[in-house]
Amino acid sequence: MENQYLEKYKAGDIIALKNLESEENADKFFFEDQIRDELYQRMKGKSFKKDCTVPREELRYLRVLHWGKEGPTVGEMVCHQSVSQSLLEIFRELFREKYPIERMRLIDDYDADDERSMADNNSSCFNFRRVPGKEKLSCHSLGIAVDINPFYNPYVRTGKEGKILCSPEGSEPYGDRESEFLYKIEEGDICVRAFANHGFQWGGNWTTCKDYQHFSTTGG
Repeated sequence: MENQYLEKYKAGDIIALKNLESEENADKFFFEDQIRDELYQRMKGKSFKKDCTVPREELRYLRVLHWGKEGPTVGEMVCHQSVSQSLLEIFRELFREKYPIERMRLIDDYDADDERSMADNNSSCFNFRRVPGKEKLSCHSLGIAVDINPFYNPYVRTGKEGKILCSPEGSEPYGDRESEFLYKIEEGDICVRAFANHGFQWGGNWTTCKDYQHFSTTGG
């Protein structure tokens, strides 16, 4: 049966609070769908590249609500079917707690360019790509890794001669985790707890580097 909310609302739409007066009303905005032909064409050659090893049939399209700058906002995400229900529950919890997530659009809107998506502070999941500088497939290629508010929660590592490097470009001020700022993810907060309760590991707990935006069902 066609979900009327799939066509009625688009990612980025702001939802009036009067339409969310009850939890039941809000819950209608949280659902999963298969990768329909129209969506597949949007992904093809971008997040879903011709050498993609994950069958289209194993991916799911999620619709959720998140608290953007202007209030309740429709978000979207593609993930693997093995984590789809967990992610729906996580985003329900974060929405109930009014946890701020600035933007949640498919990475295909950025031509599957991870740097562009992160620079726009866009939260995303599936993107068939390799770990930068390596041949190893990223967990995002499997649809089991999620990046939340990535510009304010950068990937941080120590480069040559001890220089601290942050990705995406421009996120260096947020590599300092002693500072306080909007969208900051930190140990023990509602975001880390919600993902941990569903078996996701946080990149902020890595030892050789830190990926503060990153949640995955595996260690990498």
